[in-house]
Amino acid sequence: MNEPHESMPPGRQLAVVIGAGGMGAAVARRLSHGHRVLVADIDAKRAESLARQLTGEGGEVESVECDVTRPESVAALADAVREKGGFRVLAHVAGLSPAAEDFGLILRVNLTGPALVTRALLPHAGTGAAAILVSSLAGHGFTPAPAVAALLREPHDLRMTERIEAETAEEKRSGALAYQISKYGLLALARREAGAWGERGARIVSLSPGLIATPMGAVEFEHSPTKRGLLARTPLGRQGTMLEIADAVEFLASDRASFISGTDLLVDGGLAGILAEA
Repeated sequence: MNEPHESMPPGRQLAVVIGAGGMGAAVARRLSHGHRVLVADIDAKRAESLARQLTGEGGEVESVECDVTRPESVAALADAVREKGGFRVLAHVAGLSPAAEDFGLILRVNLTGPALVTRALLPHAGTGAAAILVSSLAGHGFTPAPAVAALLREPHDLRMTERIEAETAEEKRSGALAYQISKYGLLALARREAGAWGERGARIVSLSPGLIATPMGAVEFEHSPTKRGLLARTPLGRQGTMLEIADAVEFLASDRASFISGTDLLVDGGLAGILAEA
């Protein structure tokens, strides 16, 4: 029986959301409508603030500090999830944009991090659980060099980043290239890990947003003629919204998507199709 101060009905399963920024907050808010939520972020104060806000809105939300690039921090997150009885949804939203301009850091945050998190949390996935990895349109229509593609098969390896750097000429090590490599790697990770997740009766998928109106994206538009050009070519003629990404995550996490695993969902307003025909 609930205590008088409790607002959530009993028996809600746990959703783990990695990332408390703009898109992560939208996803956490949506999942809090039907789940208990644990928000993890490298910025403990930001995660705590989001948890407090969503709890004030009637959710059952807690926060934890986690640096997804550090195995010991990810292990602590996995322990917290285990203590809560496992999870039904894992939404890995956190990531760096090309504007970060740090080749190695982008690879570690965007690919090694999700690889470490999914591996650590898999033992705590309940039957019917789903992991949703937020990738990007940038991972589509891109093919890394063969040597780099081989290294991407071991994204959990903490030496992967330095090995990719060694295979990439210094003058080509841009934030944009690191972003493409990392998102291509996420698509491959979801495909490759579907078998292991399936053995637990669980699923893993990737979700690729196109141009989405986020605070991070707004900064990039100021400095990127390429992004402005892509917006002009988007068939639906606009950016997507964070709420539309939350809609897609909610669907992929639900039983309505119970036979969807090891694949990617593009949420890009049709832009990938246009680029493929160019």
